[in-house]
Amino acid sequence: MPFVFEQTAIHGLILVKPKVFGDQRGFFKELFKASDFEQVGLPARFCQDNLSFSRRGVLRGLHYQLPPHAQGKLVTCLQGEIYDVALDLRRSSPTFGRWLAVHLSGENHQLLYLPPGLAHGFQVLSEEALVFYKCTAEYAPEAEAGVIWNDPELAIPWPLSPPVLSERDQRWPSFREAPLFD
Repeated sequence: MPFVFEQTAIHGLILVKPKVFGDQRGFFKELFKASDFEQVGLPARFCQDNLSFSRRGVLRGLHYQLPPHAQGKLVTCLQGEIYDVALDLRRSSPTFGRWLAVHLSGENHQLLYLPPGLAHGFQVLSEEALVFYKCTAEYAPEAEAGVIWNDPELAIPWPLSPPVLSERDQRWPSFREAPLFD
């Protein structure tokens, strides 16, 4: 199997490490293979691919979509480096209210699978970053939700200060005020 799948400290949040074949020409890796993902119980069907380009200090998140449009996401950083954060919003989860951060980069080649019910955000640590992610549900503006990036209850230690934020990301509610998953 060209992937190693590691369960993280957040229930259902999986770190995916692809096998990278490199030589003097560069490298080759598979980012996704339906049969391998299906074999370990992860989604084999994604219906939307997204690509974002951001500069150093940009913080995007913490975003999610509510049912019936909740999204699972498979996230990777193709170029540059990001501090990637997942927050568990599922009341029924043993890790409800906990967050986890990982560094994703073009050099470490890792991917992160977030199941539906987790909020997602990242901050760019390199001069520029290309972030690619696959989604299990299409974007639905009416289902869009978020949690404010600097909620003191969560105390996420974002690496760069001050972050560069969109207007929208400055207005999300706190974790306690945000709509959650049952």
